[in-house]
Amino acid sequence: MSNPVTATAQVDARPEVVYELITDLPTLTSLAEETVAMELHKGDAISKGTVFVGHNENRGRRWTTKCTVTDAEPGRVFAFDVRHKVFPIARWQYDIVACDGGCRVTESTWDRRPGWFRKLAGRATGVTDRVAANTEHIQITLQRLKQRAETG
Repeated sequence: MSNPVTATAQVDARPEVVYELITDLPTLTSLAEETVAMELHKGDAISKGTVFVGHNENRGRRWTTKCTVTDAEPGRVFAFDVRHKVFPIARWQYDIVACDGGCRVTESTWDRRPGWFRKLAGRATGVTDRVAANTEHIQITLQRLKQRAETG
């Protein structure tokens, strides 16, 4: 597995509030940069083993992924593995740590695509430098999360 792309933000909101925001799929969709919709596929609430489908778009290119929740600990951690058909794509994780009356949120992603698949994926998604794109997208997501959590 590749090294993670990661960033952290201090959020003036309780860890449980932040967790509720990131595990509400319509809200997470609104926070994320490439995602245009997420829908539950298997399960009726977010818990370990829940499967949801992500619909993504970048510069007019669209693709769909299947996401399986691997960690769902309220107020602490939310993580999911992403696949496209049978191919592993990524792991996304949100770690939440209470501090200073609010919490510190760390968003991380690991690229799990096979080497030969990366060039094809770059053409399909319009993103040739996934590390740079994810670095920028995580910053945007954390800014939006902070704003949303702090304004209620």
